[in-house]
Amino acid sequence: MTRLQISCAILGVGLCVVAAAGQRQSASALPETLRAHLTSERFDVVTSIRGLPLGVREELQKLFGTQTLDIADPGAQFQLAGAVSNPPLPTRRLVAAGCSTDHCLVHYERGGAKHTWHVAVFHWTPKATRFEWGGIAPNAVTTIGDVRSLVLSGRVKAASGVW
Repeated sequence: MTRLQISCAILGVGLCVVAAAGQRQSASALPETLRAHLTSERFDVVTSIRGLPLGVREELQKLFGTQTLDIADPGAQFQLAGAVSNPPLPTRRLVAAGCSTDHCLVHYERGGAKHTWHVAVFHWTPKATRFEWGGIAPNAVTTIGDVRSLVLSGRVKAASGVW
């Protein structure tokens, strides 16, 4: 049994649901129902962080584990290498994003010692938003169509806890 399963057995189902809800899902495999849904959705291009729904921005901040939304708009400066800048630059930069009626795909790059590209999928409505799936992409792609293709291809790999 995993630690979560043991806690559920000891603490009861009500607390188990709360503990499981706080965990982030990795990109080990795109769930088939989500794959089918993303395949048929029409995504409108989002060109800036402020263009993303507020709930998605809040969930990104939670995913990053930062006090502020630490991500720059496409083409803006960000902290690519490990060097510290004054004033501090964001450590992430949006590459491409798009939203449908109930999902947003967000593709961004993360600077630092190891430059990486990430994809996050959010389920969103005006009432609630949640991180649904994501991971590390093999490279940057520039259009929302390419981001969707990357997600559907299985080439996005599990994140190692650093978003």
